[in-house]
Amino acid sequence: MPWSPFASNLYKQYYVDFYGFGYDQSTDDYLLVTMSSQDDYNWAPLPCLELFSLRANAWKQIKDTQFTYTRPIGNEHPTTGFLFNGAIHWFAYCCELRRDVIVAFDLMEKKLFNIHLPGDFHRELNQFGLWVFGEFLSLWAVYYFDGHNDDICNHRLEIWVMKEYKVDSPWTKILVHSFDDISHKYFFPICSTKSGDIIGRYEFTLAKCDNKGQLLEYHSYFNDQRGCEVALYTESLLSLPDNEQAWEDD
Repeated sequence: MPWSPFASNLYKQYYVDFYGFGYDQSTDDYLLVTMSSQDDYNWAPLPCLELFSLRANAWKQIKDTQFTYTRPIGNEHPTTGFLFNGAIHWFAYCCELRRDVIVAFDLMEKKLFNIHLPGDFHRELNQFGLWVFGEFLSLWAVYYFDGHNDDICNHRLEIWVMKEYKVDSPWTKILVHSFDDISHKYFFPICSTKSGDIIGRYEFTLAKCDNKGQLLEYHSYFNDQRGCEVALYTESLLSLPDNEQAWEDD
């Protein structure tokens, strides 16, 4: 993949804040999207929105963005986008609105739009995220109540869904789970099953809980102190080989 001609001219001034990968079904094309900001010592950094087309093997700059976005306060690393309903979503700070929002890039229309967070939603970055719950765009957040002793920790998972996917649709809080069976407080949801069970991770363990927060099963998958990440795989661009095929290829 070639370097962006825009980034190569501006790399000393621009910093990539957001990136994501998705599919434009209208053109049968896969797109890499990046959004960067320029620190020009003003309160609103200048934006640079770009996309790379795998079909055209070329970069394109999207101009005339309505708002300016930066990483939310406290986030020092570029943010990976969440793909849903033909758009890539990020948590971002909107400079003009002076508040955190969800900003989405529509892969077909090639434009940005804002989705506001719930009015009572105030969390630190490592305590919430976007996912799909059932068939809806969903927002999860975790509360921690550990008092004066970290060994005794109760934590609660709250889930909001957007039942009608559009800019002005309200969020509906549908579930509040208390996880008393999970001994470690850092539990992060990954996906939900058709029956409403929640699969998540804590430390190096995958866990499945029912819709009342009761632990159903768990499995340790890693014990390296350097850490690792867990991601949900959805078959799209490239199919992963099964065990038999991988063995034959070796």
